[in-house]
Amino acid sequence: MIAFARGDDGLTVHVRGPETRGTSLTCPEGWEFFGVEFRLGAYLPLYPPTGLTDLRDALLPTLPGGRILLDNRDWEMPTEQNIDVFVDRLVRAGLLYFDPLVDEIRHGERPRAMSERIAQIRFRRAVGISHRKLASIEQARHAAQLLRAGRSIADVVTAGGYYDQSQLARAMRWATGHTPGELRSGIPFLAL
Repeated sequence: MIAFARGDDGLTVHVRGPETRGTSLTCPEGWEFFGVEFRLGAYLPLYPPTGLTDLRDALLPTLPGGRILLDNRDWEMPTEQNIDVFVDRLVRAGLLYFDPLVDEIRHGERPRAMSERIAQIRFRRAVGISHRKLASIEQARHAAQLLRAGRSIADVVTAGGYYDQSQLARAMRWATGHTPGELRSGIPFLAL
C-alpha cells in the first residue's frame, strides 16, 4: 500500500508491505491519513514487498509544495478524491506492476512449464510473503470475523479449520493481538 499522512509537522508518504502479525498503530491528534491498498500481486519494483514486511516502510522524499519524489520524478500529491488517477499514472510510468500469475499460484494453479519452487519464488517476490503465510493470515482473518460476529469459539474452531481451541487462541493472539474471548466480547480492532 501507499499511505499518506498530513499534520502540522508536514507530510509523509510511506510505501508499506505486508504484515505477518497483529500490530498496533498510533494516530496522533490532528493528523489526516489516507492511502491505497494494492490488490494482491501489485507492487512497486523500486520497493520490493519482501523488503517492506512487518512495518519496514519505505519513506518517500517529499518536496516543497506537497510534492513527492519517486523514481527521480516530481509527482503531484494525490488527494482522497484523485488517488485512482495517481495509481493510473504510476502504472503508465511503469512504476506499479501487477504479476498476473499471483492469483493462479494463490489458488494452487501454475503454468505447466513452471516448477513449484519457481512459482513460490515468484509469489513471494510479488506479494512479500510466502503463499503458506498468506493462507495462515487469511484463515485467521476469517476466524476473527466469525468471532466478532458472535459465533461460539467451538464453532469457529470447526469453521475456521483449526485443530482445537488452543490452536485458534494462538492464531488470534498472533494475528490480532487479542484472545478469541476478547474478540467475541467486541473489543475494537481494525483488520485490513
